[in-house]
Amino acid sequence: MAKAGRGYLNLGLPWILNIILAIFLLTNWLLGGITRIMRGHWIMGILQLLLIGEIIFFFVDLVTVILSKDLRIFA
Repeated sequence: MAKAGRGYLNLGLPWILNIILAIFLLTNWLLGGITRIMRGHWIMGILQLLLIGEIIFFFVDLVTVILSKDLRIFA
């Protein structure tokens, strides 16, 4: 079981479930933005939710979830 406070929405979801959520653009966009806001990175969360730089956030989230099992950059 994953640690609490990791992954999308700080729910401690299993690693494979976080990868699945990161692959789909809609879930990556929505959950990534909310997670960034919840962790105190307001500007990056709002930029993601406003679709500014969404492709950049998509690739960054996908790589960091695969490598570190958590959203690391700007989250």
